[in-house]
Amino acid sequence: MTEDAIHSLTDEALVEAIIKTNDTMLFEVLYDRYATMVYNKCYGFANGVDEAKDLTQDVFLRVFIKLASFKGKSKFSTWLYAFTYNHCVNYVTRSTAKKIEKQSVNPESVDIQNIGEEIDSTREFENMRVDQLKKVMELISPEEKMILLLKYEDNLTIKELSEALDIGESAVKMRLKRAKEKLVQKYDNYTKDGESI
Repeated sequence: MTEDAIHSLTDEALVEAIIKTNDTMLFEVLYDRYATMVYNKCYGFANGVDEAKDLTQDVFLRVFIKLASFKGKSKFSTWLYAFTYNHCVNYVTRSTAKKIEKQSVNPESVDIQNIGEEIDSTREFENMRVDQLKKVMELISPEEKMILLLKYEDNLTIKELSEALDIGESAVKMRLKRAKEKLVQKYDNYTKDGESI
């Protein structure tokens, strides 16, 4: 297969070829397609650039080992988003003993108005200040942060979330509802106290 032909393969066809051949050169093509996206996701959970790079390498190492578990129920990119977030959540959970002082969410990419429209709350959630939202995102659990980012930063549908996380759609809706409620509660406490975090 020529290099052009390899690069023109869909993600799913590339994954199939990698599983059949275990060819690391083919995996490099997949890596090149998604390295930046995975790094950006990891950076949101990491304590600095070096840790984000290490997490990114860990994710791809594990993806290579676990690639056969991709069943094609969702798009590969959706599966990879969820795989990356799950890895980061597990990493952060394991690392709770050492306090993570800086987790960075790109607040510009979180659709605040979209979250606001879906929250049954009397306050105007979309008027939240972006800098405060960024700080409040660090106060919720990694699992809550993950599902909100998958929904509002990566714009996954309920169906895609259900497939990616391998849980039912009603469970996805419940987790989203709880995460949003927690975010509103933390935001309310943060703005009421007026303290910097």
